[in-house]
Amino acid sequence: MTEVSAIPLSAEQLFEKLELAIHEHHLAPGTKLGEDEIGDIYGVSRTTVRAALQTLSHQRLVEHKRNRGAFVAQPSVREAREVFEARALLEPRTAYSAAERATPEDIVKLQTHIDAEHEALHAENYGRALYLSGQFHIEIAKIADQETIESFITQLMSRSSLIVALYWQRRAAMCESHAHDALISAFAAHDGPLAEELMKSHLVDLVTSLDLRNKTSAPLSLKDALSR
Repeated sequence: MTEVSAIPLSAEQLFEKLELAIHEHHLAPGTKLGEDEIGDIYGVSRTTVRAALQTLSHQRLVEHKRNRGAFVAQPSVREAREVFEARALLEPRTAYSAAERATPEDIVKLQTHIDAEHEALHAENYGRALYLSGQFHIEIAKIADQETIESFITQLMSRSSLIVALYWQRRAAMCESHAHDALISAFAAHDGPLAEELMKSHLVDLVTSLDLRNKTSAPLSLKDALSR
């Protein structure tokens, strides 16, 4: 059960909790986000809930439907293809740049990150593993030290999280551990061309693990989803 703090959450704190719940796939695409129910779960006012949902809407994680309320966003098949096409254009070259710039400290940080991803996988916490997998890609963009590209990739990873939740057909839709391990080795060796090719192959594997036809169903209980 979700514990209600003695000090009510701020709108920003509630946004962060709901954002993480979406990225870790506790809240599936299409889930209705009732203001009253969220308020009861977290012990906050409707004003706070509305502010948090508005921020989620700005991040394109939530869609407001007229006369129906707020729902976790459901990217279309077309958008799913466009998102991964954009990632295929940006991320391989970003990996190349990251390999050229990576410091020993960067390698340690990436390895710590992937260790946490492996731990989540072993615990069968697949939603957490998926979230960490996406964050790994964002960390690569940070190492590349290209702020504009990093911003684009962060937005694309946010959409990718929803796409994977909606269209994945097998567990391999998560970034497989060997792909990230191989990338870390390329970064440590400062091998830009290898890092670029590895990222290209990795993204192809990820796309082929998605079934861009079917959609998963939303959970029956919002309270159960947020209590996980």
